[in-house]
Amino acid sequence: MKSKSKRAVGLKYNEAESSKAPVIVAKGYDDLAEAIIASAREHGVLIHEDPYLSEFLATLDLGQSIPESLYFVIAELLAYSYVLQGKVPDNWKQAFPGIEEHI
Repeated sequence: MKSKSKRAVGLKYNEAESSKAPVIVAKGYDDLAEAIIASAREHGVLIHEDPYLSEFLATLDLGQSIPESLYFVIAELLAYSYVLQGKVPDNWKQAFPGIEEHI
């Protein structure tokens, strides 16, 4: 039985252009996927493993924005990645005073 090939998809979200959706900046399978993941780790990019999400994202073209149907999922992942890095969005500070003390 042949094992599934490794897949990687990289997204970029530009905070300065918050009105725009994240775009696909890298994607590949097997050796290229390994290289994408290694480069992400090397540059301190957080990695989320989700075979279903990556399968869907891999169908998009490089430079293409994520579809609106994924906004909520990707927004949750971005928010969680900020928290993992000890960052708190300004609007969270206003909505949840003292949140920084718990991170």
